[in-house]
Amino acid sequence: MFKKILIANRGEIALRVLRAARELGIEVVVVYSEADENSLPVLLADESVCIGAPPSGKSYLNVQNILSAATVTGAEAIHPGYGFLSENAEFAEMCEEHNITFIGPRPESIRRIGDKASARQIAQDSKVPVVPGSGALASVDEAKEFAVKIGFPVILKASAGGGGRGMRIVHQPEELESQFMNAQEEARAAFGNPEMYMEKFLEEPRHVEIQVFGDGNGEVIHFYDRDCSIQRRYQKVLEEAPSSLDDSVRIEIAKSAVRLAKSLKYRGAGTVEYLVDREDNFYFGEMNTRIQVEHPATEMITRFDLVQEQFRIAAGQSLSIGQKDVRVEGHAIEVRINAEDPAHDFRPAAGTINEVHWPGGPGIRVDSHVYQGYKIPPNYDSLIAKIIAWAPTREEAINRMERALKETVIDGVKTTIPFHLQVLDNAFFKRGAVYTNFIEKRMEL
Repeated sequence: MFKKILIANRGEIALRVLRAARELGIEVVVVYSEADENSLPVLLADESVCIGAPPSGKSYLNVQNILSAATVTGAEAIHPGYGFLSENAEFAEMCEEHNITFIGPRPESIRRIGDKASARQIAQDSKVPVVPGSGALASVDEAKEFAVKIGFPVILKASAGGGGRGMRIVHQPEELESQFMNAQEEARAAFGNPEMYMEKFLEEPRHVEIQVFGDGNGEVIHFYDRDCSIQRRYQKVLEEAPSSLDDSVRIEIAKSAVRLAKSLKYRGAGTVEYLVDREDNFYFGEMNTRIQVEHPATEMITRFDLVQEQFRIAAGQSLSIGQKDVRVEGHAIEVRINAEDPAHDFRPAAGTINEVHWPGGPGIRVDSHVYQGYKIPPNYDSLIAKIIAWAPTREEAINRMERALKETVIDGVKTTIPFHLQVLDNAFFKRGAVYTNFIEKRMEL
C-alpha cells in the first residue's frame, strides 16, 4: 500500500478521499488554490501545497504545478477525485512518466472510452445495446441526411463533451441547421473541439447507471445500479440506489456493463451509464472513468468503501471481494446540496456560512467540506454537501431524507434544500414515476 498520496481536487470529494486514505494509514497531501486556503481538506491534510490562483486553469487544472507538488512532497500516487483532471488521459500519462501512480484507469482506457464515437463502437463490440446514432458528422448536410434516416426527434452531442454542453434536442427538420451551428460553437468554446454526432432522442427515458470495478487484468465486478433520472439541464440533482428496474432487467444491464469493462481490461472504479425507455429497453450512453459524485448511494446499499478499493487496486492488489460477495440491502437516496437560489433560477449563491447544523440519526450520512464561518468561493461548482439517507425500503428512505433535510440548518447562503423537499413531496416521485424530464414536466418551480 502507498505511504503517501496527493489529492488533486477540492471540496467534499477531497475530504472524502482524505478520510479513506487516513483509515488505510496513508499520509495525505492536499493541493489547493488561493481561494481554498481555509477549506477543510487543507486544514486536515498532513501536508498542503498552494498550486495557484483561484481560476481552475491556474490551479486545479495546472498539471505542471500539481506534478511538482507531488514530486516535492514525495507522494507516490495522485487521486484526481471527480471533475478537473480525473478523466484526462494526458494527465494520467504524465503521472506515469514521473513515476507517480494515477489512481484511476490506464490512459488508454480513458482515451478510448472517453471518445464518444469510440465508446459506441466498444459498446457494440461488447454486445451492449446502443441508441441508433451516427459517427462524427462532417457537415450540416450530413446531419440532415442522418436525421431523416433515424427519424425525429434527434439529439446533437459534442464528441468531446459532457455535462450537457454542446447538446441540443431537435424536434423538427427546420430547426436542425441552427441548432447544429449553436451546439458546435458551444462545444468549441467548452472543449476546444467542435465535432458533433447525433443520436435518436428517446422520449421520457430513465437514466440508470451501473457501478463497476476492475482489477486491470480482466476481472470486473459490479455494485448494481443507481437511478439518476432527476436532472436539471443535464446535471444530476438527486440519485437513488437501487433503481426501480425489474430484477431480470437489472441483472442484464449489470452483465452488459461488466462485459464492456472487461473488454477494456478496466482498472479501478467506473460507471457505465444507460438510458432506459418505458419498455425497459436499455441503451448505452457513456462510461465515466472515475469515482462518481453519487458513489455514496451505492456504498450505503452495499456496505462497501469504493474509494478504499481504488487505493488497493492502484497499489497493485487484487479485488478484495468477488461478485458473489456484493449484495444489495435496503434503499438509499442522495441529494446534492448546492449553494444556489432555487427561487431565482438556481442562481449561484457564494458567501459566508454563518451557521451550519447537519442532520443525524439512523441511516444518515453527510459528505461536506463546509463549516461555520466557511466562505464559499465563487470560482467553482456550487456543491457544498451531499446528504444520503438509507432505509430498508424506498418509502422509508424518502421519509428519512425528508426528516434529515428539515433538521439541516445552513444560514448565510441560499441552498437547494427547499427544492429537494419539493421533489420528495411530489406524488410522481413518491410512486417512482421519474424520468429525465421530471423537473420540467412534473414540478412547478
